[in-house]
Amino acid sequence: MMHFTTVFLAALTTAAIIAHPTSPSPQSDIVPTTVEPRQTTNGTHTMGFIGCSMAENVAQGYVAVGGQRMWGPYGTGGMVVQSWTSNSSPSWRLFDQQVTKYGKPAAVWVQVCIFQNPGVKYDEVKQIIANARSHAAPDALVYVTGQPLYPDGGTCALAGADGPKLTDDMAKRAAADTTLNVTYAGAFVLRQGEVQDGCHANASGQKSLGNQAVQFWG
Repeated sequence: MMHFTTVFLAALTTAAIIAHPTSPSPQSDIVPTTVEPRQTTNGTHTMGFIGCSMAENVAQGYVAVGGQRMWGPYGTGGMVVQSWTSNSSPSWRLFDQQVTKYGKPAAVWVQVCIFQNPGVKYDEVKQIIANARSHAAPDALVYVTGQPLYPDGGTCALAGADGPKLTDDMAKRAAADTTLNVTYAGAFVLRQGEVQDGCHANASGQKSLGNQAVQFWG
C-alpha cells in the first residue's frame, strides 16, 4: 500500500510541473541582442574634407548653393598635402575640432592640393588617405580629387604650370589603386570669369564649384 501511495504522489507532482512550468529567473543568462543603428552616409554634416584654400572655395560654394552633407569651410587655407601627412599635425587637430562638433564623418573628401615646391609624391597621397580613414568613422567612404582645372586656359601659379593636372592625375592613380578603396569623384573646373587671382574662385566660381560638389556627392 505504501509503494502505491508513493508512486501516486510522484505522478501528481510530475503533472503539476508540466501544467505549471517554473517561470524563468529574473537573473537569466540570456543576453538580449543590441542592434546598432546603421551608419548614415548622407545626412547633414556627415561628410568631412581635407585640402587647402581650393577646398575651402568648394566648401564655401557648397554652403552657398544649399549643400548639407559636407561640412562648411573651417579654415584650411594653405594646407597642402604635406600639411596632412603627419597624423598629429595642426591641420588634423583642426579637422578633429570639426569631428567634436559633428561626430566622426561617414565620408571624407580628400583633395590633393600642392604648392609648386615641393609638389607631391604618390606616397604622400597614400598617407593622407590613410590618415583620413583614421580620423573618420569605421568603413567611411573616401572620395579623392585634385585641384580645380582650368579648361579655358591658364593655370594656378601657386601649384606650377602643370600643377593642377598633376593633382588630378594623382587622384585618378589613387582611385585606380584597389588597395586604397577610394572613389575618384571627378575633376572640378573653373572657367573664364570664375577666377579671381589666377588660382582661386571668385564668388561666381565658388558657386560653380559648389554645384559641381553637389553633383559629385550630394
